[in-house]
Amino acid sequence: MNRILRAAHSIQHRWSFRGFTLLGTAVFSFVAGALFTVRLTHLKEVRADSDRVFELMIYHTVPGKEPALESIFRDVAKQQAKHNLNAVGYWVPNDDPAWKDTFVYLVIHPSRKAAEANWQALHVDPEFLPYRKAAEPLIRKVNGDYDVDEVYMRPTDFSAMK
Repeated sequence: MNRILRAAHSIQHRWSFRGFTLLGTAVFSFVAGALFTVRLTHLKEVRADSDRVFELMIYHTVPGKEPALESIFRDVAKQQAKHNLNAVGYWVPNDDPAWKDTFVYLVIHPSRKAAEANWQALHVDPEFLPYRKAAEPLIRKVNGDYDVDEVYMRPTDFSAMK
């Protein structure tokens, strides 16, 4: 009987060892697969550039001249894109008398330094000059300066657009 018990314990021990081996292999495979999957997922993740800035431009026009400025910007938008000035969009406010005669647009820049270089390139481009000349009489002046609000902004950490 002792012999039978030893044989039974031996078989049980082998199964137990095989069970731990199988369990260990399964856990190792799961962890390795999870880490590999996480790594692949992060390859597709878009990371915000820490220097990225948004520039809000608000042009205040001479009363009644906003539609003419909007028309000019239809073509200026192509010039801006040529010089890496990536406009998110252009807007004309509705229904609020305080915003009457305004034209608004938002530009994304990789950095403030890149913004300055791209604006400089646009302003010295001979193809841009006629558009600039056409727009100047449409923009309201205050104390001899064009009434344009320009604000550089950084995205917040909870912003959907970074």
